[in-house]
Amino acid sequence: MTSFLKNVRESLTPTLKHTAFLERGVLTPEEFVKAGDELIFKCPTWSWEAASDESKSRSHLPPNKQYLITRNVPCKERCSEMEKGASSMGMMKADADGWMVEDDGQGEDEDFDFVEGETDEGSKPAATTHPAPTTTVVDDDDDDEYADIADFEDDNLAADTAALTVSDNILAVRTYDMMISYDKYYQTPRVWLSGYSESRSPLTGEEMFEDCMSDYVKRTVTIEKFPYTSGVVISIHPCQHGNVMKNIVSNLTQGEGGGEIGIESYMFVFLKFVASMIPTINYDFTNAVDTGGASGK
Repeated sequence: MTSFLKNVRESLTPTLKHTAFLERGVLTPEEFVKAGDELIFKCPTWSWEAASDESKSRSHLPPNKQYLITRNVPCKERCSEMEKGASSMGMMKADADGWMVEDDGQGEDEDFDFVEGETDEGSKPAATTHPAPTTTVVDDDDDDEYADIADFEDDNLAADTAALTVSDNILAVRTYDMMISYDKYYQTPRVWLSGYSESRSPLTGEEMFEDCMSDYVKRTVTIEKFPYTSGVVISIHPCQHGNVMKNIVSNLTQGEGGGEIGIESYMFVFLKFVASMIPTINYDFTNAVDTGGASGK
C-alpha cells in the first residue's frame, strides 16, 4: 500500500524543468543524468541500468539511464561495532544539521589529553583493557603508547585472520550493491542498498541496519522495495537531501577561494554526505570537487 501511494504521489508531481541546484540543492532529471555521467566517467565502478521491465521505467529519464549502480562494494566491519568504539572515546558528535560526524576535536584541548598521555580524570577513556600498575615506574609515554598500539594490532589481526577463508586466503567480507535513483517528488538522488553476507547470501533488513549509523536506522534508513526491480533493500530517505546539499554547496562556495560548484560535481558531494550514514560501506566517490567557477546554471 505504501509503495502504491508513493507511486501515485510521484506521478502527480510535476517534473522539475528549471535548475534549482544552487538555490535549493535539487536537480532536474536532465541534471541527474549529467551528474551521473560524470560519476561514471570519474569512477568506472559505477554504471547506468535500465528497469527490469518497461512497466517500471520512469518516462522522465532515458530508458537506459533509469538508475546508477555499483556492485560488490566491500563492507569489512559493522558500523554498530565502530560506533561502540567511537562512543567510548567520545569520537562522534552531531553537527549543526543533526548529522552524526566524526569529532575532530578542534577547539577542545581536552580531546587530545589521552593522546598526549595526560592523567587527569577528564581525559581518560571510558574503559580500558589494561589494569593500572601497582608499582612505581619510570614515566615513558612513548613506550606505553607503542605497547597499547601493539596490543590493538594483535587484537585486530586475530579478528581479521578469523575472517579469512581457509581455501584461498582471500578476506571474506560483506558486500553491497548500491543504487542511486532520481526521486521525482523530492527532486534529488536517492540511495538504495542490497547487502550480501561473506558467503554471498542476501542479508536481512536487520542485518543491513548493522552497517548504518544507529541514529538513522528505521528513521532516515528504512526497509523498502526497490522500484526498478524486485526484492527488498534498505533506502536512505531523501526528504532532507535538498536542504543538506544546499548547505554543503553554500559552505564550499563561500569558503576560501570561492567559486561555484557545477552540476558535474553534485554526485561526489552527495556521496560524501551519504557516507556519514554508512561509513563502513566503501563505495567509490573519490574525486576533488571543483570550485573553480563552473556554474550550475
